[in-house]
Amino acid sequence: MTAQPFPVSEIVASRRPHRKDAARNYDALLAAARDAFAEHGAEASLEDIARRAGVGIGTLYRNFPTRRHLFESVYADEVNALCRVAVEVADRDPWEALIAWLDRFAGYMVTKRAVREALNDESEIFAACRESMYAAGGPLFERAQKAGEARADMDFSDLVRMVAGITGTAFDDDAQRDRVLSVALDGVRARH
Repeated sequence: MTAQPFPVSEIVASRRPHRKDAARNYDALLAAARDAFAEHGAEASLEDIARRAGVGIGTLYRNFPTRRHLFESVYADEVNALCRVAVEVADRDPWEALIAWLDRFAGYMVTKRAVREALNDESEIFAACRESMYAAGGPLFERAQKAGEARADMDFSDLVRMVAGITGTAFDDDAQRDRVLSVALDGVRARH
């Protein structure tokens, strides 16, 4: 599998500043916002996000003029990371590659839940992100199916909905979520 550009990578690249110091601040703000949204949902404090990133609130607003812009940027950055993982694992054993990607997908779902509260699913960002995510993960699933490692009676959309449903459930801790996801993925694995 060769690296290919995904539509969302262009969105991420166009929003990231070119100056090194500004790019560092931008990246720090995205990481801080991702963590804050995962912990507190869409209502996370912008002041807290700036503090976590080690910058002033003015720097946050220079990079993200509105809360919506911050939500969209965090979401697009998460999907871009998910696409990079697909390229990074593509040369692994088909089942191992799929599981590595799904592990990252499960983490992405935490951010998506928080951002979904604030954005409309019909937004241009969501459409580009969905297209990129399917273009990245779909071939990994199809490759696992062709290798006889994944069930042939389901499609990638079924798999995405299953993992999204599991990760959308409240768990006592990450270990419990990982166990439940592992049990579900055992059902996806083809039996020889």
